This record gives sequence, structure tokens and C-alpha cells, in this order.
Amino acid sequence: MITTLKYGATNTYLVHGKYGNVLFDTGWAGTFPLLCRALGEKDLRLQDIKLLLISHFHPDHMGIAQDIANAGVTLAAADVQREYLHFSDGIFAREKHSRFTPIDDSKVRFFSIDQSRELLGELGIDGEVLHTPGHSDDSISLWVEGNKTLLVGDLDPLYELEMHKGTQVEQSWQRLLALAPQTVCYAHAKTAVLGKADAQTSEPQGDTYALVKKITKLCDKGFDARRIADRTGADIGFVQDVQRMYFTHPNVSVQGILDRIEIKGK
Repeated sequence: MITTLKYGATNTYLVHGKYGNVLFDTGWAGTFPLLCRALGEKDLRLQDIKLLLISHFHPDHMGIAQDIANAGVTLAAADVQREYLHFSDGIFAREKHSRFTPIDDSKVRFFSIDQSRELLGELGIDGEVLHTPGHSDDSISLWVEGNKTLLVGDLDPLYELEMHKGTQVEQSWQRLLALAPQTVCYAHAKTAVLGKADAQTSEPQGDTYALVKKITKLCDKGFDARRIADRTGADIGFVQDVQRMYFTHPNVSVQGILDRIEIKGK
């Protein structure tokens, strides 16, 4: 079973194993109490989590990783992620984010991608971790064999695959699709059930994605930032960031805008 936990801008997932559960991704710094509340609402406890995996070490995916580790959960990182554990430290430092706790490398359980089946097997989970660069060099995906589900973090979604011909994104998806998945769970998009006619072409229905799409449409109509903020209810600073990305990167996709804003630490 896989439980979706939505307590911020990032979808996180709890994969239930026979001997313990794996949490895939976390939220922004400061969201630890919200995670605990989200678990409680589903009659789950933090103590039910034995292992934490991070799809990639951008701020909205690892913001409370060390907080969770301090509560007794083992933070595991693939060998290909070792050099990226502190990628977001500078972003949180610039924001003077007092609720961010940097990762303690000495407490991280590093594992080889080739040994990931053994790691998950300790918890009674039939699956593996795959290195899927494209969004970032440290991106990993989690394959849960039992229910043919992929957790892919911010890997560019299938409905945009045509835009990534000949890139790392396409190569990563080719590896993943060779597993014949039935379900794909994204960090910022609606879960896709493959086999349905619209599985690879439909757009996600996440709140943030829909908001950015609405902002770009209003930009096309010539609305200024203040009018867009009034119409959408979005923070004017966020609107201005979206406008800047949209106007300075011709043909950028909505997901591309979200990715660039994420890297900035917004």
C-alpha cells in the first residue's frame, strides 16, 4: 500500500512494508508539525516510518529530512546523491530560515544503487531505487514492484516527454517504462494511471501547477502583476517570479517555471 501525504507544496509518499515503512520525500523547512498532523489524520505515527528516501536534495524535498532523522527515522541516500546532501543549505541560509536543520552526514545510511533491493527488502518491500537524472543529477526514483508503481519526484512528467527527445530525461523514462509501471506518482502533479488514454498527455491538477498556468495565461493577455495577483489570489512576489521566468525563457513549460522557482528557493 502507498499512502499520499499532502501537507505542503510537495506530494510525499509513505510506502508500507511488512516490517516497516519508507517515506519518500519531505516538505519545506518548518513543515515537520504538518507532517505529524498529516500522519495522525490517517491514523499513522512517525514511529511507523523506518526509512526516509529523498528523490533529490532541493529545498522542497529535503527541508525537514534531518528533523525526521532526529525523531529516529533512518535517512538513507544513494551513492549518487552523496555530493548533493547540502545543495539546499545555502538557499535556506539566504532566507535566514531558522527552522532548517542541515543534514548530519555521519548519521546518513549510504547505499549503492545496485544494493537497493536488499535495502528495501529489510522492510519487506519488493522494489528498487533507480538513478533517474534529468531534473537534477542526484534524482532517484522508487519502483514498488508489488503494485507496479513509480515514485519519480520531479522527473519531468510523461505528458512532456516529447519535449525531451535525446536528453537525460528521455533516457531516464526509457529505463522506467521498461519496468511496465501501472501508476506514476509525481511530487507536483496528479498521479497518472498508465494505460488510460490520457495517461501521458493530460496535465497535472496540482494547485500550484494550475495557479502557474493561470498566471501565464493572464500574462499573455497583458495583465500586470498586481492585476494577476488580485485575480488569482496569489502573492504578488510569486506572480512576479512566474512572470520573470515566463518572459525570459521562451517556450518554457509550466513545469519548467516551477522547477526554476524551486531552484531559486522560492
